[in-house]
Amino acid sequence: MMRHITADEIFDGERLYQGHALQVTHGVLTGIVPLAEAPGAERLDGTLMPGFVDLQVNGGGGVMFNEETSVDGLRQMALAHASTGTVALLPTLITDTPEHVAAAIEAVAEAIAGQVPGVIGLHLEGPHLSLARKGAHDPALIREMTDADEAQLIDAAGRLPNLKVTIAPENVSLDRVQRLLAAGVILSLGHTDCDYETAMRYFAAGVRCATHLFNAMSGLGNRAPGMVGAVLDAPQVSAGLIADGIHVHPAAMRLALAAPKQGALFLVTDAMSTVGSEITEFMLNGRRVLRRDGRLTLEDGTLAGADLDMPQALRVMQDAGVARARALAMATRYPARMLRQDFGLGRWTIGQPLSAIRLDASGRFAGALEV
Repeated sequence: MMRHITADEIFDGERLYQGHALQVTHGVLTGIVPLAEAPGAERLDGTLMPGFVDLQVNGGGGVMFNEETSVDGLRQMALAHASTGTVALLPTLITDTPEHVAAAIEAVAEAIAGQVPGVIGLHLEGPHLSLARKGAHDPALIREMTDADEAQLIDAAGRLPNLKVTIAPENVSLDRVQRLLAAGVILSLGHTDCDYETAMRYFAAGVRCATHLFNAMSGLGNRAPGMVGAVLDAPQVSAGLIADGIHVHPAAMRLALAAPKQGALFLVTDAMSTVGSEITEFMLNGRRVLRRDGRLTLEDGTLAGADLDMPQALRVMQDAGVARARALAMATRYPARMLRQDFGLGRWTIGQPLSAIRLDASGRFAGALEV
């Protein structure tokens, strides 16, 4: 049975269409055709698009991965983010003990084996970061990478479809980086005070990502371009961006997106347990995190992740004047391109089963498209 479905706009992961319809046959996308070729098309308001892909999710549904490092915790997190349109995510363990790192690897491996919807790998944000740029990470747990750590990560990369690890050059040597990359680990520089030259050496070695651009990294100066300058000067490097209107000023986002040599920036929520929940505080490594007016902080005022979902991030991007097609790609296709195994996420392919979500006319998640 063939159906035609149209909306105010249709985004296929790369191109934004208006005045077109999806042509779907028995659940398979068979074309995106002009409305003139789609008589009787079912009409919806808003935007039809691939589901969101989020590479940095610390929690959701009242659960923090650091505190509930289990398959049940992952399921609850994934369900919370699915309710906002995110169809695939990397659960993210914030700097923790070696035992918690091992537990996170096991939990994600079990979740994937059990086909928990939405879990496609693991992001370890630490513990091999810089004390100088620790942010909300527990300084007592930050440490240099050892041979045992390296072996554990290489083993995990062989077990998981996607293993992303945020590292700082201060605590991970270039020779380790080369071995980790060869094993298939997706490495990202972040929480680092390294200078431009050091960052560029790591990028030249094959690191192709940076964690939450502008936040917890050396800034752009006139004589010292820092980590920010290196990211914006390395076309092979992509970077996550927390678009909550708090972590990064809209002007800074616009300037980064206009950098002529910048690689593809992509949206991350850096979401904590507050997504899909009414909680007003939670614990992280034994410290209270407070939720106030859309901002998450430790008791000393340090930002601690984000109270953010992808539809909200897109609204912030729209308010910042970012082109619509580019903003949508930053939440779908661009993060999917960072994955080792992308499972066809972030885009539609003619001849393949259609998986789509809808945003309503106000930009809020309105549900998955039933085909």
